[in-house]
Amino acid sequence: MNVPEIEARAVPGDAYLLDVRENDEWRAGHAPTATHIPLGELQARVAEVPDDATVYVVCRVGGRSAQATAWLNHIGRQAVNVGGGMQSWAAAGLTMTSESGQPPYVA
Repeated sequence: MNVPEIEARAVPGDAYLLDVRENDEWRAGHAPTATHIPLGELQARVAEVPDDATVYVVCRVGGRSAQATAWLNHIGRQAVNVGGGMQSWAAAGLTMTSESGQPPYVA
């Protein structure tokens, strides 16, 4: 699968960041500005994804987000995979938040 990819630290600060991980992964830790749509719900909820902006797609390590990126590009959207996923995001020291009341981490 050949999809456009960007390093986590290179994602623009004002980017539309789409997190396609599962609910438990999202609750554990995510980028503060990300939108959460699990991969399994993406086709049904694609109308929630802007069609007039580049979408940066992230998961835990980059596999699911690569699938989502390929599909979004296939249907005519502009999507870029965040290489290495949230593991790379955390390793780069980028801001994270959690929904659990605990310190954020990549589940």
